[in-house]
Amino acid sequence: MKTEQRRLSTAEERRETVLRTAIGAFAARGYFGTTTTEVAKAAGISQAYVYRLFPNKEALFTAVVEHCFVRVRSALEEGVAKATSSTPEVVLDSMGDTYARLISDNDLLMVQLHAQAAAVSEPAVRETVRAGYARVVEYVRGASGGSEQQVQQFFATGMLCHLIVSLDADGIDAPWIRTLSAGITHY
Repeated sequence: MKTEQRRLSTAEERRETVLRTAIGAFAARGYFGTTTTEVAKAAGISQAYVYRLFPNKEALFTAVVEHCFVRVRSALEEGVAKATSSTPEVVLDSMGDTYARLISDNDLLMVQLHAQAAAVSEPAVRETVRAGYARVVEYVRGASGGSEQQVQQFFATGMLCHLIVSLDADGIDAPWIRTLSAGITHY
């Protein structure tokens, strides 16, 4: 009988596991409400090992936020690839559709919302959010060929999508929510 060797995970693989696990933990309780102990427990590792991978909670959270920006960029790239034309309107619409699908993952949406809230008082988080948005805005501008106004409208609509999804707008039948969600696709 052939015995399979157990392969140990590398630090980088463990780091990715911790990041994926931390997304759920930070999504549920935010930056201020989540402890590294909770992240370690969810990842099935010791808190000491979390600290071997990330020097502190701030570094872990900013890595999670960066990971989310990478996922956003990937979704936007997918949208560009799916666009049926190269006009800015079509490309932006296609990117918007893939982004709307992405934020139906409530964990990613919640991390984004918590990161924006924490950015108000936490300089390292603020810098990570700024850098992430800078890269995404420049990508959207370059990939879509859209005007300043079109790119601004794209991001304004994205922020409105955050609000609509976080309020569970599908469950509300009122004039004010119909006003906010008119023409907005969410999944």
